[in-house]
Amino acid sequence: MNRSITTKTGDDGTTRLFSGEEVQKDSPRTAAYGDVDELGSVLGVARAHAQNPGTSSALVEIQRSLFTVAAELATTEEHVMELAQRVDDEMVHEMDQCREVIEQEIQMPHGFVIPGGTIGAAHIDHARTVARRCERQVVGLIRDGHIQNRNLLIWFNRLSDYLWLLARREEGDSVMPKDVK
Repeated sequence: MNRSITTKTGDDGTTRLFSGEEVQKDSPRTAAYGDVDELGSVLGVARAHAQNPGTSSALVEIQRSLFTVAAELATTEEHVMELAQRVDDEMVHEMDQCREVIEQEIQMPHGFVIPGGTIGAAHIDHARTVARRCERQVVGLIRDGHIQNRNLLIWFNRLSDYLWLLARREEGDSVMPKDVK
């Protein structure tokens, strides 16, 4: 027998965190992991349009990492140690390594870049802006004491840099620098 995706348990405007607590659907925590969910979807669109196989595989790895990120954001501090994986120094280090590889592969454009050199790069740039929104959500959660793990903030900061680089690699010779007057 097939199960329905509709449970009706959220009809009153509440949802359950990964750790089981009931919260309002517009709580800062649900907003944060909702933005992470959006980021994963935007990355999927970017991946579907990426022409560079390396870019496509990098994007799917980020999408996989977002499950770890979302689980941590959806878990209260009282239960966070129960998670099988968390955003830790190693995840930040891996992101730094990926970023460093791309920095060596591409010719860095001078100045600002106008997004949209290719459709794949445009979607990656869109994902980068959503990642920045996720980062802002994490800043608020840390400031308000909802989460303690500063590696989440560092990881998102590095992610947006990495996405910028992936977009530039995807554009190749189609990078359009902003003319400075």
